[in-house]
Amino acid sequence: MGLEQSSRIVITGVGASTPLGHSFSEIGDALQAGRSGIDWYDAGTFNRLQKHAAASVQEILLPTETDSLIHTEQFEKSSRIEQFMIGPAAHALADAGINPKVDSLEQKKRVGIIAGIGAEQLKDWECDFLDNGHDVFEASRQPSLVHRVAHMLGVNGPATTVAAACASSGYALALGKTWLTHGLVDACVVGGCDVLSPTALAAFHNLRALSRRDDDPQKASRPFDRNRDGFVMGEGGVFFVLERQRSAEDRHCKIYGELAGIGMSSDASHMVTPCSDPVQASRAITEAIVDANLLPADVDYINAHAAGTPVGDAAEAGAIRNAFGTAATEIFVSSTKSMSGHLISAAAAFEALACLVAIERNMVPPTINLDDPDENCCLRHVPHQSISLPVHVAASNSFGFGGSNLCLVLKSAA
Repeated sequence: MGLEQSSRIVITGVGASTPLGHSFSEIGDALQAGRSGIDWYDAGTFNRLQKHAAASVQEILLPTETDSLIHTEQFEKSSRIEQFMIGPAAHALADAGINPKVDSLEQKKRVGIIAGIGAEQLKDWECDFLDNGHDVFEASRQPSLVHRVAHMLGVNGPATTVAAACASSGYALALGKTWLTHGLVDACVVGGCDVLSPTALAAFHNLRALSRRDDDPQKASRPFDRNRDGFVMGEGGVFFVLERQRSAEDRHCKIYGELAGIGMSSDASHMVTPCSDPVQASRAITEAIVDANLLPADVDYINAHAAGTPVGDAAEAGAIRNAFGTAATEIFVSSTKSMSGHLISAAAAFEALACLVAIERNMVPPTINLDDPDENCCLRHVPHQSISLPVHVAASNSFGFGGSNLCLVLKSAA
């Protein structure tokens, strides 16, 4: 039995700045074509490391339709991590037809913002210190990132951040759904952002979590492949506007899809190695499907977390088989990290966007570089090329370092 329209939470705005593009259609084209956004990355002062493949964003664009929200000069003076939040968040609001700067005071209070981020302040300080030698603890430092951005956008509702490693932006979507369901806000900007930085690259390198392939950067990210040897870091920002379906229909908005179900669990056992027992990861998937009032067989596509780590991909494959049972052999599974790299705090939001693309285009994006599937990752893969398939329901897994497990279920708006 379907939920009442007033209870359904839908996505009415999308904004992104990623290695695969800056718009819903541009990113969709890249995913459908199986195009990689990965290249060699210059680690600057940390160049004593071997060269690394990474998915960087060459230019963070502020869409012209957001001029009434953010002035170009203000945007250009912001730090890189701020730009990865400001640009996509402003675009998502404009896409949804919401402008807090011209709305009434009461309306402003009813728009919230939740950002999944990592150690972004440290990365800002690192850049200042390495580039300019500034005192990283100077008193003139401004408030936290999300509150600065909320102020710039004119958002006066609740604003907070979520830090759950690779699942951070997915937790932001889940929390936004909860705020809306409980009537705390009428619309919520949700998503996440992260930046490439020399110290983050060095840290994951030392943890032996990164791919060390040094032949072709676009071949380095190899989820589910027998020859995978670690993930490829990326950067970017992806934000959405969530609101109740009845409100969206009253405003005659485009509805990209419904955020139908959320499931979460934790099983912290190691900094980067997932728990060998997939029971908690499976529970997050199962809870998301139940929350969406669906059965496992109702899911048409699974966007896997699979980052290309030897243990992680196999553990997730086991979790999928546990959660979906016999249906697991029928559901197409792919990892878009093979093309985008791992956007860390923005990864879950990017992969939710990939699910929306799959739903809109009736297309399952591929796992590129899947030349020799690992028998320990036995799933219904989509190697190399996208396939045409009616997609009404998609599940997106995000299993963060340290044991933060999340699954989002997205449905077609029809």
